[in-house]
Parts: sequence; structure tokens; C-alpha cells
Amino acid sequence: MGKTNLKWEELESKIEKAQKELYENQEIEEIEEVEEIEEKKSRKKTKKEKMPKEKVEEKKIPKAKIKKEKINVYKSSNKVNLSIIIGLILLILAIFSIIFALMNIDNNNIISGVKIEGIDVSELTREQAKEKINAVYEGKKQKDIVLKYGEYETTITPQLIDTNYDIDEATKKAISIGRDSNIVINNYNILFAKLGRKNIKVDMTINEDEAKRIIESISNNLPGAVVESDYYVEDDKLIITKGNQGIKIDTESLIKKIKDKLKNINSKQEYIEIPVINETPEKIDIEKIHNEIYKEVQDAYLTQDPITIHPEVEGIDFDIDEAKALLNEDKEKYEIPLIITKPEVTISQIGSEAFPDLLATYSTKYDGANINRATNLELACEKINDKVVLAGETFSYNKTLGERTIAAGYKEAKVYENGEVVDGIGGGICQVSSTLYNSVLMANMEVTERRNHQFVTSYTPEGRDATVVYGMTDLKFKNTRKYAIKIKATCSNGIVTISIYGIKEDNEYAVSFSTEILSTIPYTVKYINDSSLAKGTEKVKQVGANGMITETYIIKTLNGTVVSKELLSKDTYSAMQRIILRGTK
Repeated sequence: MGKTNLKWEELESKIEKAQKELYENQEIEEIEEVEEIEEKKSRKKTKKEKMPKEKVEEKKIPKAKIKKEKINVYKSSNKVNLSIIIGLILLILAIFSIIFALMNIDNNNIISGVKIEGIDVSELTREQAKEKINAVYEGKKQKDIVLKYGEYETTITPQLIDTNYDIDEATKKAISIGRDSNIVINNYNILFAKLGRKNIKVDMTINEDEAKRIIESISNNLPGAVVESDYYVEDDKLIITKGNQGIKIDTESLIKKIKDKLKNINSKQEYIEIPVINETPEKIDIEKIHNEIYKEVQDAYLTQDPITIHPEVEGIDFDIDEAKALLNEDKEKYEIPLIITKPEVTISQIGSEAFPDLLATYSTKYDGANINRATNLELACEKINDKVVLAGETFSYNKTLGERTIAAGYKEAKVYENGEVVDGIGGGICQVSSTLYNSVLMANMEVTERRNHQFVTSYTPEGRDATVVYGMTDLKFKNTRKYAIKIKATCSNGIVTISIYGIKEDNEYAVSFSTEILSTIPYTVKYINDSSLAKGTEKVKQVGANGMITETYIIKTLNGTVVSKELLSKDTYSAMQRIILRGTK
């Protein structure tokens, strides 16, 4: 019975076929019988001729009538036989249904043959099945997903994108098989389970918004990534950088690949190839740039009750038609002369009343012996020093510093690139942006754009850094205070200090931070053959460091009482590979 899986349609077809064969055989026998009767009649013909005509006609029966009557008899007989066969089948099914029901009446476990995503959970309790399935998926959640594009490699941690498997629902479905209120449905499901045809799927979800944020950050680090057009003001010139065509991650396609890999517990794929699309930078909109930088000249002044600072504003303008003509030329960088109008009265002439209070200060350490890095730090501090940000105004680090080039005075120093520490123009300026980030937060202002580094930095605690890349990644904050603020930035003797000055408000919160390490990402080891080293020798090129996933909270206190604790950021720092050169000489 275990192998019997005929469907009703197949069974009825076989019965009809048997009935037809029976009917044909019976018809042949009937015809033969009629012929035999005719032969007997022929032998008795003489006797019939001697009989009176009336008698002969009385005994004569038409052949067609005989045949018709016999066929009707056989059809009636066949109908009876079919009803009997169907009745027997129903009886057999009823008997087996009762047997199945009796076999499982006291069975509180999952019935035999049931699987969840191909994992056999036969005869287990629901809790045992949950434990078994959960062990498989917990192991999958602990394993990072490796993403590759050419030589570039990075990882996404399933926990960071809130990967969730609905094991409760899957085991609920498993335990309910064979326990429906309908005995026919129960036995149908039990039979299919025993035939190995009951495999329950596990629903999976991820936080797609978080995944998109991480993918956007990865996209900026890809070799050959698109660089958007940008601009900044330097002295009396507007500098517009054209941007470069490049690649960008196909976010939707990558998310689908990640979800497919997370769903498939039997996946043998070692990594996911990052899908990319070609991207062209946005066209330079000179009129939009004009609207953003145009300013009317204004002298600085103060008003009392309450004291309000109105800083000086330099008048800035440029000839739009001249700029459009210049942009028709094929250049990587455009320098547009600005019309600068100086105010007659500045804040410095007003005196210390303008920014009397220290609102926040934060310092980080650097190696003063590294001349190139120290030079870059000093240049960045000079650029942002004495910058005034009015109430409601947004400050951009990239627009304030401008493009980091040799011509601008920046030196080559260590930067992160493609998973390694290498030399790059402007290395070190991220320390200044990270120092500014902490000072801005402590002054209780809103950070509107910030991203963490690919790896944990040495100069700020994890969760408290801010990376910048010109044309890609910026640090921006909005002055959400009542009054204007001034940035003071210094760099000397191995210490970068950034302070925020302004006017204290009625309620000034003391700000502190709390960072939780959710998980650690162990580093891996990469060996590279090096023909300059003797065979059998090794040299450590990069020490390596563990990565981590963190949550950082900002805590505000007023008069010694905590008034709020909010999630500031959730950050993922990749593990930095340990790179060992292996001699082949």
C-alpha cells in the first residue's frame, strides 16, 4: 500500500478499459451463440415446414432483438460490476484511513517523512525540531558573506542586516500535518509525507534599508567607482571638478543575490560577485551652483535682549554666462573667477561677545614624526579654523577643504584602499573630520551625513569616527542651536584639537557616549608569492586586525540627570587581512 499512488482519474480509466474489454468479449460470445442457434434452426427446417405457417411465425424471433436484449443484459451487469468495484475501492480507502488515524491517534510528534528545507524532522517534537533547524540557521547567520569585484573583497555580516528566519512558523506547519479536522485531508498529507513529498519552506527577511546603506558605503570603496561632479571656493575662485564616469553597485541585484544565498542552506558558493552598472556623473548645473554660493555682502552686528550675533557675510557672485562658456571646454577642473565684496565690519571687530562660550572641545593624537601626515592634518585644520556656521546653516567638510591634490599642498600618507593600508594623497584628513564629528556631537548639533571607516581607526573609539572621500563621502552637520557657532581647529605637538564656540542656551546638555560591540569579525590570512624573498622565508606585509559590529549611543544629561539615550549609529568594521609575503626566489 505504501507504493500505491494511483490517482482517481487513473483508476477510473483502468475500470472503463476493463469494462470495455469485458463488453466486447461478451458481444462476441453472444454473436457466436446466435449463430449456433441459427444452425440448429437450419437442421430442424424440415420439421418446421411441416408445421402450420401460423405456428412457425409464432416461434420465429428476430436476430436483432435477441442481440439487443442480450447487450442490455450485459450493460446492466457491467454497471453493477463498476458500482461494486468503486464500492470496494472506497471501502479499502476507508479501512486505510482508519488504520492511518489509529496509527497517529496518540502521536504528538511530527509525522514520519516531514522535512523542513530538506532537513528531516520525522518523529521529533516541535521543540526538538526548532532546536535542530535553529542550529543550522544560527550557523549560517554567524558566517560572513564575502563580496568580490576583481581584486577588491569585502564582507557583509548577516547579523548586521537583521537576518531573521521564521523557524516558529515552519515548525508550526510541520507539527500540524496530519492533524486537520478532515480525516481525508489528514490521511492524504500523511501518505504524501511518507512518500517524501512534504518539504516545508522557512521564510526569511532582512533589513533592506540597512543593507542598502552598507552597499552604498561599499560602492564608494570600489576601484573605478563613479566620482560625482563637485565644487568648492578657494580664495577668489570657484573650483568645479568635472567628476569621472565609473561603476556603481547594482543594489537591487546584489540584495537579491544576498537573500538567495542566505535562504539556501546548502549553498556551496564561496563568495558573491558584486554586480555593477556603469554610471555617468550628473551634469554640472551652473545655475544651481550660483544659487547655492551667491551671497549679499553684510556687516557683522549684535542685537541685545537676548543677545544675537549677526556675523559678517562676504558678498559672492560670478558671471553665469562666462561660466557656461568655460564649461563648454573639455577639462577635468574649471576655475571661475569670483566677484568678492568684503564687509566693512567683521565679528573680530565686535570683540569676544560674539562667541563668548566654549560649547564643546575634543582632541585626538597623531604621530608628529610622520611629516607628510602631519602636513595634511595642519592643512585641514587651517581650512576649517574660524569658520562660522549660522543658526540653521549646514556645514560641509568637503566643500570647506576642497579637492585634496598635490597642488593644494597635500602630501602622500597612509590611507585605506581595497582592504589594505597604502599611500594616498591627503592621508590623515579623516582624523580631522573624526575629531570635528565628536566636537559637533558634544555641542548638541545635528550631524546630517557621516560614514564610518572600513576598518577600526586608532585615533577615535569605534563608532565615533567619520571618513571622507572627495566627490563621494562627506561629513555634514547642521547648526541646530539658537545662535551662530565658530569652529576653532589647531594641530601641533601630536594633538589635533577642535573646539566649538558660541552662546550657551538655557538648557545645555552634557553629552557622553556608550558603544556596544555586538560581535567580532576574525581576520583572515592572505599569502602572496614574492620573488624578491628567498624561498622558504616569509615576511609580514600587514599585521591584520579583527573587525566588529558596533552600536553607539549618545547620552544627554541635564543637571546630573540622564534625559535621553538614543542610538547614534550602527557600524560595521571589516576585518583587516593579515598579509604575508611568501618567498619564491
